[in-house]
Amino acid sequence: MEQRYEELNRLLADPKVATDYLRVKEYAQEQAELEPLVQKFHLYQRTESELAEGRSLLEEELDPEMAAFFQEEIARLEEEEAELEGEIHLLLLPKDPRDEKNVIVEIRAGAGGDEAALFAADLYRMYTRYAESQGWLTELLSVNETGVRGFKEVIFQITGHGAFSRLRYESGVHRVQRVPITESSGRIHTSTATVAVLPEAQEVEVQINPDDLRIDVYGASGPGGQHMQKNATAVRITHQPSGIVVTCQSERSQFQNRQRAMAVLRARLYALEEERRQREEAAQRRSQVGTGERSEKIRTYNFPQNRVTDHRINLSMYNLPEVLEGKLDPLIEELIAADQKRRLEELAA
Repeated sequence: MEQRYEELNRLLADPKVATDYLRVKEYAQEQAELEPLVQKFHLYQRTESELAEGRSLLEEELDPEMAAFFQEEIARLEEEEAELEGEIHLLLLPKDPRDEKNVIVEIRAGAGGDEAALFAADLYRMYTRYAESQGWLTELLSVNETGVRGFKEVIFQITGHGAFSRLRYESGVHRVQRVPITESSGRIHTSTATVAVLPEAQEVEVQINPDDLRIDVYGASGPGGQHMQKNATAVRITHQPSGIVVTCQSERSQFQNRQRAMAVLRARLYALEEERRQREEAAQRRSQVGTGERSEKIRTYNFPQNRVTDHRINLSMYNLPEVLEGKLDPLIEELIAADQKRRLEELAA
């Protein structure tokens, strides 16, 4: 990789290459991806060199004070070398090409009736707040509201650098334990909502045969009265081979709703293909790591104890209000660290 990095430096300095803007862009992007690893490797080499020199001087040193100084310096450099080695291992882990993608998030109320719908709305607010803190943009694609300010289903897009790399760990069943606003006796209820985080797919990544689609248009539901939609702007797309049905009515034009529905359909088909590929890889490795199964409970939000527990890494945090305000980074960082540890162990095995 270091050799390739040096080669890219030479290519980017070549006047013949400089006139080819596409090649310059391609080489510069590859160079930028390699640079963090190469810089760590150079630092590791310098540390190794200093260690070798320190050990050599220690062998020759007769003065006790100087010998003690060299021993301290060697201990410091050995610790630094070990840290650098760990960082290089992480940088050598294969990157998921989906990590830099935008995402489409689907939240659906599960068990628990109106309370589950309210929880789904809480999760939607949590993720939009988190996106805002990251400088990402959110766009509502589809929503099915209940009469208690909850959501039976809400689908939205998050656009921003590295959105999938951070939110990929949120897919699964989320559980809430609290006293619902409709509960007069103060009894704690347990409700659930499912979250699916789908990497946005481009048209070139998912080929959809138009003949496989059934497209229906109908009048979008509105607040009623003078605001009621009189034109057929809502769109329902059925992908007949897979049975996937997508609806969108968030926009005022049929064309825009169709575009957004197609974006959701592409993301779902892309996710299906990724899950199929991961299942095949898992079967080959005789493990079920990273299969994307959404049936397992991943996290509990316990209001009486002010506790958030992520069951995948056995981590409990007692800052529930902050988490629901979108301060998810401490949780996400722990999940990333656990995932990296697992992947390093697989690499070593």
